[in-house]
Formats: sequence, C-alpha cells, structure tokens
Amino acid sequence: MPATVGRRADRLAPVRRAARGLDRRAAARLGIVAAAWYAAWLAVGAFGRPYNFFDMKIYHGAMVWWVNGNELYDFIAPDTTLGFTYPPFGGMVMLPMAHLPVGVAGWLNALGSTAALAVVLAGLLRPIVDRIGQSLWFVVAVAVPLAVAIEPVRETLGYGQVNLLLFALIMADLIGLRWRSRRGTRYSRDDGPLRRFVFSGVWAGAGIGLATSIKLTPALFIVYLLITRQWRAAATATGTAIGVTLGMFTLAGTESRAYFTRVLWQTERVGAADMTPNQSLAGLLARLYDSIETPGLLWLAFAVLVLALGLSRAVNARADGDELTAFTLVGLTTNVISPISWTHHLVWVIPAIVVLADAALRRREASRGPLQRSGPASSYGGPPGVNGLRPPIWYPTMTGFRHGGAAVLLYLIFLVSPIWPYEHQLPEVSHYADGLFGALMENSLALALIVLVAALPWRPGAEPAFYAERLGRPGLAARR
Repeated sequence: MPATVGRRADRLAPVRRAARGLDRRAAARLGIVAAAWYAAWLAVGAFGRPYNFFDMKIYHGAMVWWVNGNELYDFIAPDTTLGFTYPPFGGMVMLPMAHLPVGVAGWLNALGSTAALAVVLAGLLRPIVDRIGQSLWFVVAVAVPLAVAIEPVRETLGYGQVNLLLFALIMADLIGLRWRSRRGTRYSRDDGPLRRFVFSGVWAGAGIGLATSIKLTPALFIVYLLITRQWRAAATATGTAIGVTLGMFTLAGTESRAYFTRVLWQTERVGAADMTPNQSLAGLLARLYDSIETPGLLWLAFAVLVLALGLSRAVNARADGDELTAFTLVGLTTNVISPISWTHHLVWVIPAIVVLADAALRRREASRGPLQRSGPASSYGGPPGVNGLRPPIWYPTMTGFRHGGAAVLLYLIFLVSPIWPYEHQLPEVSHYADGLFGALMENSLALALIVLVAALPWRPGAEPAFYAERLGRPGLAARR
C-alpha cells in the first residue's frame, strides 16, 4: 500500500510542478501589469497637465442649461468664452449627464472611455498576439496603461472628452468589415439571430455614421469608403449620419437650425488657431507665421495636398490587404487637415504605433525563416543559402530595427509631449521666443502627424477586409 501511494505521488509530481509554474507565471504577469499601471500614473504626473474635467464641466453646464429650457448654443461657461460646439445629436447623447454631479459624470466618462480603449486594443492586437502565440488578456492589460500615459489619451480622460468613444465607434466598423469578409465562419445556423447579425458584419458603417453625427470630422471615412468602392458600408454610414441628423431636426429643430446655419461657421468659439494645443496643419502654419490666424490660401493648398496623399496611401494600403493601416491613414489625415486638432484629438497615433511595431515584428520573423538552398556552402563555412551565401550575423538582429525604432520614437514623442515647455500665446509672447529649436518643439506633434501620413508603412496581406475573399476571389495581396 505505501508503495502504491508513493507511485501515485510520483505520477502527480509533474502536475504539481506545472501548477506551481503556472502560478509563478501568472503572478509575474500580474506584477508586470501592476508595474505598467504604476509607470503610467507616474508618467501622467510627470508629463501631463493638471486635469479637472475642464471640458466636461462645459458639457455638463450646457446640458443643465438646455434641460432648464434655454437654447443649447446660447450657453457660455462661467469665466470663459467657450460654449457647446458639438452637433445637436452630441448634445442629445450627453443629455443624461445633466442629472448627475459633474465629478460623477467625469469619472463615468473616464471609465467608459478606458473600457472602450481596452476593447479597441483587443481588436487591434488580436491578430498579432495570435500570430506570435501570446496571451491576449496579458498584452491588452499592459497596452492599456501604456496608451493611457500618452498625450491624446490622458488629455481625453483628464478633460472629460469623448475622443476615445468616437475612436471606438469607427474601429468597430473596421472589425465589422473583417467579419463581413469572413461571413459564415464565426457563427452557425444554430446561433441566435442577434449573434448571426453581429458576426455577419452587415452593420459595418453604422459606427462611422454615428461618429459623424456627433462630430463632423469622421465624415472623411465615408469618403474613404466611397473611394474604395465599399458601397454597402458607405451607404450604411451615410444613411446613419443623415437619418440621425434629420431625426434631430424633428426632436430639436431650433438647436439643429442654429447649429447648421450659425454655430458651425463660428470657428472662434473653440479658440485661436495658433494656440499650442492645436497641432493641426492650420495651427502649424499660424505659429510658423507667428500669427493668430492661419494664412488661408496656403493652408488650403497644403491641406488639399495632404488630403490627396493620405487618401491615396489609404487606398493602396487596403489594396494590399491592410485595412487597419488604411483606417489609420484616414484618421491621421483628418487630424492634419482639420482647422482645429487639439492634442486630445490625436488618438490615431495609437494604431500607428501598433502598425509600426507589427511591421518590425513581421520583418524580424521573415529574417529568421529558412534560407533557400541554391548554391554551395559559403567560403566562411556557413550553411548554403541564397546564392550560396548566408546573411551577415548582424542582419537578423537589425531587421525591423527601423520600424521598431520609429514605433518607440513615436511613442516617446507623445509620452513626453515636448510642446508644453515651449507653449506661447500671441500677442504676449512670440512663437519664436525660444528660437528655432523651441518652434520645432512647439510644433513637434503636428510634424509627427504629417510624417506619418507621408511615410506610415503598411503590411501587405496583414488584415484584409475584402468581400471578394468570401466568394473565393482572392484580393490583390493574395495574388501577389
């Protein structure tokens, strides 16, 4: 009997050792996640600004004003010249906050925005972590605090903005396009109608339409869908935006007429073009000219050039099977050409960093592949390779370094946000008060956006969303 018990104990020993190993691994991962959140907290304190839900207070005050029977766009926040600037549907979405304390509304928005960011990152990172064999929950749990620490996200959360929620609506359509291209592979006939509808992706475009109804700049994604002949998604987005806008004329006709006839054209409601937080092309040109106003014709000429460049590169990225980079280029182009792009609008640097990091990983993985034997062994004793030569020993190490370095540099720029130490305000202080270096730093985020529009690489065949693939007709990337 004792011998039998001993043999059973011996058989269970590997199981216990494996369980202890899993426990240690889980504990290590939890420690890494905790360290990432602590580092993000320190980074926000070191590089961020004092946050007190400033924009949320304006929204909250406007909603209370509206609920009490006043006209929405007549509201001006106390001690400021700022009022409500979103379309009426944006006000309707925010209306419930009128019944909450402003602090509660701010924290609920922060929690909801962080949850939306986590869902978006899970969708963006899943194809990558599946390919490299990592745990999705762990990668996302580390990625969320890393994203929270950078300028666009911490400003969005700290000021009570809605950019992450709009970002999530648009990226939901990207996921929907993926699912639609693989219709029938994510559900069975036994699934309920709701599950079949969700995973069919036929709703793709609705998120862009809703985002456009809340803020007009996402309308550029509808243009992109039309250019790439994604007719159904474009029709869904356009129909959603028009339907919601017309519905608001029925529910809030006075506010709708006021917005589209008067408020939409009052650009001074949001601040001067040369303000440092405005990191659009218009803000860049105003600061370079050391003027409160943007030189209109020059801005228009460069904006059209950037628009053509961004949309053409997005079309090419999609044709090569990388819909994520295509969406990212459209979002970055929107940030550049918009007359006002505050730093909390620049959330499209998040997928740009993901694309650059994944491009580095793909190149590194490709460099480790088996060499093609097409000649004799090389003179230095290495195994046969392409043309009989193996690459130098440093080649696999350096492969992907350019894209990986660009991802790290882009992250650091938006983490440190070097615009704030060189912030200037006309007419009190010239934008050249700190010389050429100070002017470059004050415009660094805008310059980074323009470089991304011009040079962000795409990954052929990475994440196609071609409807034709479902029908057995390979897309361009597959033919290549």
